[in-house]
Amino acid sequence: MPTPEPRPLLFDSHAHLVADDQVRYPRNLMQRSPDAPYRPPGVIGIPGGHHGPTPVHEVPDAQRMLVWMKEQNVDGIVAVQKRMIYRVDNSYIIDSSDKYPDLFSAVVVLDAEDTGTPALIRLYAREHGLAGVRLFGARKPDGSMPWLNSPQALKTWDVTQECGLAMDLEVLAHGGGGVAIPEVIALARRYRGIRIVLDHLLDPEPHSGDAHYGLDERFEALAHEPNFYFKFTSINLDVCREANVPAEKQLRRAVDLYGAERVMWGSDIGTSSGSYKEMVQRFLDAAVLLTPAEQREVFHDTGKRVFIKGGIKPA
Repeated sequence: MPTPEPRPLLFDSHAHLVADDQVRYPRNLMQRSPDAPYRPPGVIGIPGGHHGPTPVHEVPDAQRMLVWMKEQNVDGIVAVQKRMIYRVDNSYIIDSSDKYPDLFSAVVVLDAEDTGTPALIRLYAREHGLAGVRLFGARKPDGSMPWLNSPQALKTWDVTQECGLAMDLEVLAHGGGGVAIPEVIALARRYRGIRIVLDHLLDPEPHSGDAHYGLDERFEALAHEPNFYFKFTSINLDVCREANVPAEKQLRRAVDLYGAERVMWGSDIGTSSGSYKEMVQRFLDAAVLLTPAEQREVFHDTGKRVFIKGGIKPA
């Protein structure tokens, strides 16, 4: 039997840790909002679609994650809070980051409309080497997003910039995240000191025969703002597969638009379906159109450079 090809060095910028221990880390499940944007079967663990009715979905406890990382040559992950399971109780990812500081970097999910959030971010950054803050939510019918850019939410942006942290964003909107691009560009220009990371490429919705692979002229506007970074994850792979769009063409388009030094891989383990090994292989298959230098950036270097434990202190 031939020896399998060794994995290239990887850094996973989007992994949702979920504890086996439900006594110390009790779950507090959220239900998907009835007016949330539709996700087709075959995406984010929803049974059906092209991968069949029973997708594999492994629970990424930290100890299990360490084994998978070693097997797949992953030298670090960004542990992104799993809000659908723990809401804003970030205990598990903080504890895991404290226990394995060289391997796990924590990105917390907090309520930006809570007046106590800025002080909590400072505490996490100072005492736990926080790497970033994640904000995500829906766009209301009138287009407003108070969780993102209300006067109180801007105080979370202020402290994120003060602490030199990354800001992770996902906008849940009918028609994909492209409708919110003017608002996120306004924030990027207001907070030029923040590395703003758009999860899942800001959820473009590609269609078969689409020459832009979902990244249309609205997404082109993001290329002109230098503090944006972009995660290409298993959700993008799923959406492309279900839409019959070549994922390798979408990734090539993203790198052409933004540069490999601004694009990073994230598995989305803990939300998307499939084993970690399968997630890695699907991503590597999607990277075939990238040059070796571009692959090094997207596979590892971009994510490692953007997510810094304790933040990057301003000069």
